Amino acid sequence: DYFPPKTSMSSFTDLLGDTLAKDTKGATIPTAEALKDKVVGLYFSAHWCPPCRGFTPKLAESYQKIVASGKNFEIVFVSSDKDQHAFDEYFGEMPWLSLPFSERERKEKLSKKFKVSGIPTFVILDTDGKTITDDGRSAISEDPTGEEFPWIPPKFSEVFGDTFVRNDGTTVTTADLDGKTLAIYFSAHWCPPCRGFTPKLIETYNAMKKARGDDFEFIFASSDKSEEEFKEYFGEMPFLAIPYEDRNRKNQWSKVFNVEGIPTLVTVGADRSIVTKDARSACSADPEGLEFPWVPKPFNDLSVTADGINETTSLVALLAGAADEAVAAAVETIKTISEAHWADVKAKSEEPSMCFFTAKKDEGVVGRIRQLIKVESGPKLVMLDLPDNGAYYLGEGEDVSEKAIKDFVAAYHAGSLTRLQLS
Repeated sequence: DYFPPKTSMSSFTDLLGDTLAKDTKGATIPTAEALKDKVVGLYFSAHWCPPCRGFTPKLAESYQKIVASGKNFEIVFVSSDKDQHAFDEYFGEMPWLSLPFSERERKEKLSKKFKVSGIPTFVILDTDGKTITDDGRSAISEDPTGEEFPWIPPKFSEVFGDTFVRNDGTTVTTADLDGKTLAIYFSAHWCPPCRGFTPKLIETYNAMKKARGDDFEFIFASSDKSEEEFKEYFGEMPFLAIPYEDRNRKNQWSKVFNVEGIPTLVTVGADRSIVTKDARSACSADPEGLEFPWVPKPFNDLSVTADGINETTSLVALLAGAADEAVAAAVETIKTISEAHWADVKAKSEEPSMCFFTAKKDEGVVGRIRQLIKVESGPKLVMLDLPDNGAYYLGEGEDVSEKAIKDFVAAYHAGSLTRLQLS
């Protein structure tokens, strides 16, 4: 379920198979021929989904205009329809190609690869099959005629801006932030989870200022509905902020970091490269900010954070009840496997396709996971594959030895484990 990057034609063939459907009557076309030198949109959709039925006609209109203008653009429908008849009816309305409906396993792998958690989702790939943006829906909605095709998101440095404000009205320039590591806080006063997290974030900021001085800064990117609300909310914060009237810059930042909900906390390095888009839970687990900017780790303690577990296949070693020596050995094995996986995908310019967790104690979300997998106590190896409609797999007995862990991972990749279903 991992697709390594290759040349454009073989990459698209690896992703989508040898042939694509041209219509509902059985006509096909070789994938390599159909997608050669083209920017490709993967359209995850289904006829039973009302938002999909609303977006599809708009996408079709944009597609026809963009292709008619001479741009090398193709769309491939990736169906979540419930049966062949529904697929045929829906695909029959579309002017583009489709993954054959029979390719259900490939469809599931695509959904996992691109972390599709809801539909409609429109992912845009470059001619080499690499992701340009997974928010193609917004790209089409905002630019239906394709003037900005292929909708390459701006770099953060390109939309960083010139000035920022403090809550006393004073301004800070970009030059004042040179060399500093930043945390970007997307939030709004109307959002209850934001109001719950903001006081904690302020405490972290103040603790960090006291401990480490001025080598970092936090910036508030507001989603408040009015300037009055912004001023009231920002008045509580010791951070900097994007001036409220600069809505365009805030929207550009949201696109750069693919912000889908708030509160979201992002950290970026002094060179303005992204450190992590998921700093919120790391900050909550590290209220003093000792590990700022919270560089993602190959494996994590599940009792502290479950980041990624809903979107990515996750190996979990539940270790409560194991002997100290067994716990230490299991942690070291998970560490070794996770670091090797991260090194491999980094070398291939891919994102990790698995998350890795250990849990020495049944704290945080661990108890809930035990409840879901019906393992009340004792050591256990678990492969959670929540993107696969809530699938999970269990290791044999309470064995968490190095051999057991490696054999368990190998068996999962070989497809030889028994699939279980979360209720």
